[in-house]
Amino acid sequence: MAIPSYEEMMLPLLTFARDRKEHSLGEALNHIKEEFDLNIEDSSVKLKSGRQTVVENRAGWARTYLKKAGLLESPQRGLFIITERGLQVLRDNPSEITDKYLMQFTEFQDF
Repeated sequence: MAIPSYEEMMLPLLTFARDRKEHSLGEALNHIKEEFDLNIEDSSVKLKSGRQTVVENRAGWARTYLKKAGLLESPQRGLFIITERGLQVLRDNPSEITDKYLMQFTEFQDF
């Protein structure tokens, strides 16, 4: 299976956070790997820098974009939690979350 893009990861990441608990990106990565049925080979592909896997990098960008749109927030370094806006987005039941979708939020436009 191909490694999903950061946009493809945004909705599963937000859905993972719907329990309103604080989560680390590592916890979210495990969920994303399961959600997309990524095998060990795909999960181990590193960026050219060799410092991070492609999956970690893309999940990190997905989290960043969701935070910039106000759907997630960081109560402390390394952790994130869903916001009321994020819960409302899930209630609206979008089929996907993309950069274009996030443009409806002023904070994301400013980003």
